[in-house]
This record gives sequence, structure tokens and C-alpha cells, in this order.
Amino acid sequence: MEIAVIGAGGWGTTLAILLFENGHRVRLWEYDPDYARRMTQEHINPIFLPGIKIPEEILISSDLEQVLLSSEIVVFAAPSQFTRDVARKTSPFVSESTVVVSVAKGIEEDTLKRMTQVLREELNSVDEDTIVALSGPSHAEEVSRHIPTAVVVASPSEENRTKVQAIFMSPIFRVYTNRDTVGVELGGALKNVIAIATGICDGLGFGDNSKGALMTRGLAEITRLGVTMGADPLTFAGLSGMGDLITTCISRHSRNRYVGEQIGKGNSLNQVLEEMKMVAEGVNTTRSALQLSRKLKVEMPITERIYAVLFQGEDPRTAVSQLMSRDAKPEVYC
Repeated sequence: MEIAVIGAGGWGTTLAILLFENGHRVRLWEYDPDYARRMTQEHINPIFLPGIKIPEEILISSDLEQVLLSSEIVVFAAPSQFTRDVARKTSPFVSESTVVVSVAKGIEEDTLKRMTQVLREELNSVDEDTIVALSGPSHAEEVSRHIPTAVVVASPSEENRTKVQAIFMSPIFRVYTNRDTVGVELGGALKNVIAIATGICDGLGFGDNSKGALMTRGLAEITRLGVTMGADPLTFAGLSGMGDLITTCISRHSRNRYVGEQIGKGNSLNQVLEEMKMVAEGVNTTRSALQLSRKLKVEMPITERIYAVLFQGEDPRTAVSQLMSRDAKPEVYC
């Protein structure tokens, strides 16, 4: 099939290579013309995916019209904070028959909308059923090196989710389907907040008991919010929930865990972000998650404390103390 991948970060580049290896004709959009030319000449993505060869047959361009020409599938891999702007620019070149795949993990800060909702608003010719979310425990650094990985694709349309499943499925990339787009997207976005929390735990020198508790209680508050928003609670026990949460909280590849670890060691958020080349989605998602929890009156104590640490200067040890001294509760509550 003719496939366009929008966004040449590590994940977009990895998926472009995967799709090419699956026998598709792939074009990759990079917003910076100079960097697109460099990638074309060197056949690598030196900043975001170093050491991985990009097949010469993959067209890399900063020209959206050229990349999207005749595309049957469009994969949106730009970071979530840029998704709306990129989708708006893309819209004139996307036809109503195009299947759109969203692989960004985030919640838009001002509107509190999921990425498939943002794409639906900006891609005028596309209806809800033709937008599919892909999520799960899938670091680009590992997929690009053919390390076995499993993910999930979600859409209300069985036809489109099975179509996307078939396109991405490979011997090293197993794809499951789910009709619960809300749950799949929320799991992928909100686990980044909990990954920051577990990183702080590492930075403070706490142990496995602390991280196990954070991940478990983090999943509980993600599920509470998701169910309130109409998600199936079982989704959060799957790849886009528990699977992605565990991977992101423990992995050396996790940018969000790294941000938390550096803060736990005493560095400021600005300091950490200035030194990073890649985007840590969980920072902005923390703001969105807190707004959603307040708007929907869902208790999310870990998210509240991470917000206080990131944006209000709360000392991480104070945040831990506040979490540990909350009123006693049953393990499961609404």
C-alpha cells in the first residue's frame, strides 16, 4: 500500500522502516528541510534513531503534498502538542478514503481532547471510523532493532482496525485489536505521568516496593478516570494500559522516567528539559490529566502531586509524604 508517515522522530522513523519491511511503499515527512536532506543523504536519523539504517527506497521530504500524494494510509507520529497544527496543514492532501493511524500518546492541553479527536476535527474529509489509534509498550529503540513487541490498534470500525492490524503485523511486531479507542488512548497518554513519578522514586533512591506501589496505584487512578470517560476497565489491564505502564516506568529508554529521575536527584524541570533532544510527553500530559480529574471530579492523588512537583515547586519528598499520609481507603473505590 501507499503509506505516508507524518513525523520523523524516533517512533515515526521506526514505523516507516517497519512498514517498508512489510512490503509497503513508504514516504516519511520531516518538518525541517535541512534535516530531511541530511536523512536522505546519510540514510539514518542521527538525532532521534542513531545507528539504524533507513532503506534508500523510503522517500524523506519536508514537502507535505509530496509525501501525502496518493497515500492510502497516513500515520500521524508527530508529538501530541504539535498534532493539531500538523493535521491542519495535512488536511488538504488527505482524501475521504484515507485511513488515518494516530500513534502519538498525549492529551491536548487546552481542549483536553485525545489525539483521534484532534485529528477528526482537523481532517475535514475523514470521519471518526477511519481514524485508528495504535498504542502499547513499544520503544522505538527496541522495535527498530527487531526486538519482539506487541501493541494494540483501536477503532469503532472492525474493518479499519483489522486493516491496520494487517498492515503493521510482522514476525517481530504483533498487533492486537480493540474497539475501545478511549481506553487505549488514555492508557497510552496517562502512563507517562506515572512514569515521571517512578522516575522521581528512582532519583530519591527508593526501592522496588515504592515503584511497585506507584505503578499499581497509578493504574488504579488511570482506570478511574478512563471508566468515567466511557472506557472499558479491562482495556487498562491490557497492552495499552498495564503493558505500556510497566515498560515506561522501568525502561532505560523511557524519557518520562528519565525526567522524573533527574528531578528526584534535585534538578529543576527546566534544567532537565533544556538538556533533552526528545519530547517527554508526560510533562504536558500532567497538566491535562489534572484538569480532566478536576473537571470530572475523579480522584487522582499521584497526578496531583506530580503536578505540584513539576509546576509548583513542591519538594519530591514532601509529595511522597503527602501520598503516604492520605486518609485510609479500601483498595478499590470509585
